[in-house]
Parts: sequence; structure tokens; C-alpha cells
Amino acid sequence: MREIVLDTETTGFDPFSGDRLVEIGAIELINHMPSGSTYHQYIHPDRHMPDEAFGVHGIGPDLLHPPRPPKEGEVILSDKPFFKAVGQDFLDFIGNDSKLVIHNASFDMKFLNAELNWIGLPEIPYERAIDTLMIARKKFPGSPATLDALCRRFGIDNSSRTLHGALLDSEILAEVYLELIGGRQPDLVLAPVSKKKKNSAAREAEDNWRPTRRPTPLPPRITEEEAAAHASFVKELGDDPIWNKFD
Repeated sequence: MREIVLDTETTGFDPFSGDRLVEIGAIELINHMPSGSTYHQYIHPDRHMPDEAFGVHGIGPDLLHPPRPPKEGEVILSDKPFFKAVGQDFLDFIGNDSKLVIHNASFDMKFLNAELNWIGLPEIPYERAIDTLMIARKKFPGSPATLDALCRRFGIDNSSRTLHGALLDSEILAEVYLELIGGRQPDLVLAPVSKKKKNSAAREAEDNWRPTRRPTPLPPRITEEEAAAHASFVKELGDDPIWNKFD
């Protein structure tokens, strides 16, 4: 099972009022485990960066209005590609049917689909989204459900998250998501091992296995008083109680 955990950063809240994507980060999960495959892209928004948005993610000092020199660690966007140059690469990474794990999915999906529509690429069906914000609110009603709050709840280290960043937030969200669905093995089963990967002796031993008695019985866990009380109870059940059929 393939899932994509993703996050975006933007210039604001509404793509239809002039706001744009500036960063996409995504990581691939296979059977709920990170595969090591990631997607990360900064995007030129073709507009200035509002101070409010810059205060959230620290991206794009050269596009601030009025402009100022970048500080250490700040990302320069003037030499980054426009979305039309990377949109198809993003679609290729997420594939056609992988579920998309997103915190507050309506926000990110709104921006992604707006950007895709503007360059003539197919939009992503909302049904592909798994919204961890909705999962958290349902699982912990009345409790804070921000990514930071969920990290505190699950004991996930997010000390490096001084500013929002799409790839870092995706990595943190992947850990939060696995906790929300019950940990790294939510189905409480191990992935089956293909018989083709086993040698013939191992397959034969597995196929011929039969349960047997323990060579050394386990010691009893009941006291003599409990055993006597049980025997007294069995005598009251009639001539042939089922308990007599067991050793």
C-alpha cells in the first residue's frame, strides 16, 4: 500500500485572491513505513511575499515588499521555477491512486488544484486525501489538533520546527499519522512472507507442522485452596460435568 504524506507553504490563505504556492514537500510511505523516497520543491510565486506569510515559513526574502537582504538560512525564491515547470513532476511523484495524507487537507488541496488548473493539468480528486486534522478531532474531541499539539501528545520530537517547512512538516506528519492510526503496525499483523522467498525445507516444515503437547507442562498458577474450591464446585454440576473431560 502506497501513501504520500505531503505539506505545502503558501503566500497566504486563498489562491483565488492572488495567493500562490511557494513550497511542496512530500514523503512516500509503503505499508505505513517511510520508503526513503521524497519530493521537495521551492516554487517562485510570481508575486511579493507578504510579511505575515514570511513570518510563518521564512521563505522568500527577495520577494518581500519592500525588499531587504536575506538573513542567514532564509530561502531565495527569485531563481526557483514557476509551478508550470514542476507541476507534472509533482503529479508523477504522487501517482494516480496513492492516498495523500495531509493535515487540514482542504487548504493544501485547494492550492494544489488551483495551481494545476491554471496550467492545464488534471486536478487531484479530493477523495484521495486522508485528513489527519479530521482524524485527530474525531479521536480527541475538544483537544488541540495542531501538528505541534499532536507532537506533544505523542511525544514526537519537533524541536527543529522553529519555522514551518513543507518537507520537515511532512516528516513530522508521517510520525503523527502512524500514531493516529495505531502505531507502525496498525493492523497488529506482520506482513506475510512470500513462500517463494523460503527454501523448500522451510516450506515443508511449515506445511507439516502440527501442534503437540509441551514436553514439560507449565506449573499451575492456582493455589491449593483455589483448586479445592473448583473441585467442590464441579461436584455440584451433576454426574458428568464437562470439566471431567479435561486433564
